[in-house]
This record gives sequence, structure tokens and C-alpha cells, in this order.
Amino acid sequence: MDNKEMFRQELVDVHGVPLFWTIAEEWSQVEGFEARPDDLLISTYPKSGTTWVSEILDLIYNNGDAEKCKRDAIFNRVPFMELIMPGYTNGIKQLEAMKSPRLVKTHLPVELLPTSLWKNDCKMIYVARNAKDVAVSYYYFYKMAKMHPEPGTWEEFLEKFMAGKVSFGSWYDHVKGWWEKKKDYRILYLFYEDMKEDPKRELLKILKFLEKDLPEEIVNKILHHTSFKIMKQNPTANYTMMTEKEMDHNVSPFMRKGVSGDWKNQFTVAQNDIFEKHYAKQMEGTTLKFRTEI
Repeated sequence: MDNKEMFRQELVDVHGVPLFWTIAEEWSQVEGFEARPDDLLISTYPKSGTTWVSEILDLIYNNGDAEKCKRDAIFNRVPFMELIMPGYTNGIKQLEAMKSPRLVKTHLPVELLPTSLWKNDCKMIYVARNAKDVAVSYYYFYKMAKMHPEPGTWEEFLEKFMAGKVSFGSWYDHVKGWWEKKKDYRILYLFYEDMKEDPKRELLKILKFLEKDLPEEIVNKILHHTSFKIMKQNPTANYTMMTEKEMDHNVSPFMRKGVSGDWKNQFTVAQNDIFEKHYAKQMEGTTLKFRTEI
């Protein structure tokens, strides 16, 4: 398959959620994913700290052995379940070949998650990040990661984001859907802003959820190796092991800023007003609350 045909194509709806066309074509593979009871699912809306929490969990699973966690790129250590791109990657096949216990990454909204994950009552960690920072980060990601359609201008992209016409659909539906689901399943719901504010507190929450005990020095080692500065320099975590055809880090690095509140550098006053009104409508009636800065 020609790269030109693979990249920058329009998204295709799967049960009302826009996804990369290659995922849509192979949807039966995703639906048929066979979970194992000791799988741990890492779920997020894109650009919400997925790689960060994945790296934390891989370090926990390897008792803080940072060298062991450099055995391969993060996208091979924690396969992206539904990502199927012929000739490039197949998350389902990667996972099938892995030994247990597996770490599984997904960006799927709850309603599209393969049913075997619910049936096996797998533990799940969900990370949510405030919508404004996600929108900005996603815009820059669209620019550099070529499996997405062209983002257009920031203004155009923001409109698409608000309408849920971006890959993996509506941010609002995603964060609310997972928030509701945690009432009935073993889901630890974390916030990116909390992780930024007090990484140690959040790491201890993760350990408690996993029923794991690690000595203080290993906890501190994990915190050091998963700081933004260290991860940004780590080729096995910062996606520089991807080819330029797939991700162009010259356009924008995969790990751009990793801060809370960067939206203020991107939103105009008018855009912020429109966004706030729309946000209030979308989030009406939910107990879910976000901080847009720390």
C-alpha cells in the first residue's frame, strides 16, 4: 500500500465515532479482541497523558528497573490495541503475541470497547485532561502525526474538536462515558492535572489500585524516570523511534510541553468565550469537574 493512500485520509465513522479508516476497515478484529483476566487497560482520550501513565505502569510492572523499560519503544511495550495500519502495525496481533500480564492501551470510548474486557472484569486506569489543553495538544499532534486528516487552521480544528469530528470522537462523550462506567467496573479514574500537581500522590493511588507495594526508593525512582524532562529525552518513550513518514517531529515534537494551562497561549478571548458556553452545555448534569490550570 502506498503511503500517500495510507496517510492524511478522512476519518470513517464506526458506530457514530470517527476513527482512522484503517481501523474502520479492520473493525471486526478489534471487536473480537480476546482479553485476559490479568490484562490492565490504560484508557484515555488522545493527548491526555497516555504515554506518561503507560511509562509509569511499565516501570511498576518491572519494579522500577529503568533499563528494562528501555527494552523497546513504549508503543511496543504497551500496544495500542485498536491501531491497525497495514504494513505498519496491528495492536491486536501485537497483544496476542505478548506474555501475561499485559498492559493494553486504548483511546476508544466506552461504548466501542471490546466486550471481552468487561466480561473478564479487567482492571482499567482512565486518565482525563481538561478539554482546552487537550484541544491545543491534539491540534499540534494532528499536524505532526500523518495518520490524521489535515487539521486546517487552529480555528477550524477547534470547531471540529467541539463538534466531536476528530479521531476518537467527542471529548465530552469520552470523559463522561468512562466516568459513568466506573460505578460498575474496576476503573481508577485519574486526572492529568492531579498528576502534574502531585505525581507521588497519584502514583500511590495507582499502586493501591493494583494492590502492589513498592519500597520508597523504587517509588522515587519511578517518579524521576517519568518526569516530563526525563521522558522527553528518552527515545523509548518520546516516539522519536517512529519514522518521519509517520510522525514529523520537526513540525512539532510528540512531547511538546506537558503542562497545564497552555491553552491560554492558543485560544483568543473570543474563542474562549464560545468554548466556555459550549462546554457548559455539554457538561450539564455531570458530577465530573476539571481544572483548566493548576
